[in-house]
Amino acid sequence: MARMGGKKHLRTFAAPSFWPIPVKERHWTVKPSPGPHPISRAIPLLILVRDVLGYAMTAREARKVISQGKFAVDGVVRKNYKFPVGLMDVIHVIPEDRYFRIVPDPVKFYKLVEISKEEARIKPLRIENKTTVKGGHIQLNLIDGRNVLIRVADPRNPVEDKYKTLGTLVITVPEQEIVDYLPFEKGMYAVICGGKNVGRKGVIEEIKRGMRRYRSIITLRGDDGSLIQTSLDYVFVIGKDKPVITL
Repeated sequence: MARMGGKKHLRTFAAPSFWPIPVKERHWTVKPSPGPHPISRAIPLLILVRDVLGYAMTAREARKVISQGKFAVDGVVRKNYKFPVGLMDVIHVIPEDRYFRIVPDPVKFYKLVEISKEEARIKPLRIENKTTVKGGHIQLNLIDGRNVLIRVADPRNPVEDKYKTLGTLVITVPEQEIVDYLPFEKGMYAVICGGKNVGRKGVIEEIKRGMRRYRSIITLRGDDGSLIQTSLDYVFVIGKDKPVITL
């Protein structure tokens, strides 16, 4: 596998396969800067603006419009053309007041879907880990690198601690206020965000726990009634009876 980390530059053939860039036309491409998503699961803002949204013809044009503050990610204006954009991020095209979200797709791996201004206010995020910090409060580590602090009145009886790893927090962006919590359990609606079944979605039918997360097998019943099996690592809960976001 070609090396992607440790250098400032990235060859086109070494870029993730889901980037919509012509491999044979350009020798070099944009390497995402360190941020909320790893290179293997992120798309640089420049490539989104130029190759996906079509707001520029060249990299120079894309850098110019991005530096002018015309694009926001999760409610924050980003002027770094290398900023990594990834799963569930919301892109706001400020001059046209249009909103898009990155969601899993069976063909393209990731795709942009246009959403309403109201939906752009929320973002579902999977809980990757949780720790206890000073004072007995609970810190939730989310899939895009965010940390949310749950304040506990009594550390000996933390009734506020109802959140579990692999559940999903629905928060507002950029304020990070918790709107809803979707536990990881049978009967919940989920989407697959990796592997060969990426982009497929359905209700969780069965959870077989293994020694590690990647060895745990999850069975989903798809919208067409078919059964889908995948690794626990790839399951992202996005609703109870139906998804809380547009897919």
